[in-house]
Amino acid sequence: MKNKLVTIFGGGGFLGRYVVQDLLAAGARVRIAQRDPRDAWYLKPLGGLGQTQFIAADITRPETVERAVAGADGVVNLVGILSGDFEKYHVDGARNVAEAAAASGAESLVHISAIGADADSPSAYGRSKAEGEAAVRKAFANATILRPSIVFGREDQFINRFARMISSAPIVPVLRGPTRFQPIYVADVAAAVVKALGDPEAYGGRVFELGGPDILTMDALIRWIAKTIGRDPAIVDVPDGLGSMLASLPGTPITRDQWQMLLRDNVVAQDTAGVTELGITPTPLATVAPGWLVQYRRHGRFGRKEHA
Repeated sequence: MKNKLVTIFGGGGFLGRYVVQDLLAAGARVRIAQRDPRDAWYLKPLGGLGQTQFIAADITRPETVERAVAGADGVVNLVGILSGDFEKYHVDGARNVAEAAAASGAESLVHISAIGADADSPSAYGRSKAEGEAAVRKAFANATILRPSIVFGREDQFINRFARMISSAPIVPVLRGPTRFQPIYVADVAAAVVKALGDPEAYGGRVFELGGPDILTMDALIRWIAKTIGRDPAIVDVPDGLGSMLASLPGTPITRDQWQMLLRDNVVAQDTAGVTELGITPTPLATVAPGWLVQYRRHGRFGRKEHA
């Protein structure tokens, strides 16, 4: 990747910071395309002089996308939403990026989708991810599509969200306790992006589902977090009927569509290539998460540690 120019849409986000860091370390020149570039300025010190560029771009506005990919050797689309207008971002936005990348002559395109992308998914999120993949393939046949499971890391909004809840609440309700996840470390996803970008001949035109070495149910994950931060709340499984009703009410922490997503396991399909095919050994949750979850312990890093 040395001296290659890579445009990253959403480079200032959770996953983006890790992708940017890996690309800079590999010697690439990185152009971070963000609706508000100021949200990504914190990344500038990671690169050398002139190695990092910033440009205002919105994937829903094709003219800004075209400017952002001009002259790029590789393009990465990390943009995704968990609620709102899925069609606008996951389908139309993905198409805009892929079409612009193809028109500009980019050598490689990596598109981040998600496990659960399925035209027959019960959730609008899953259906939109599948439609977005189809739009990307049509515009840029050699694109690499990466479908991660739940992505975890120091700045995530999944493990940390539950840790905050567990550390402050005497009772923790669990929705869809039996649903299985295969959490993947954010640095492993970033490594997959860089690997795919650097070798489009080997990885272009393919789909990879990215999951970590551990498969955990929602219930098991909550209990593991509680033990790791030394908390012992009452963990209560919410019946599906009640969970479905709560998801239908306004102002609750979960939307109706997110409830639909929870009705299916979020694990790598047996017949789909994964991280090992990209030459990456996935990182177990237990080897890295305790390092930042310590902040949720009653006395921080000075609290008594639990032993497995």
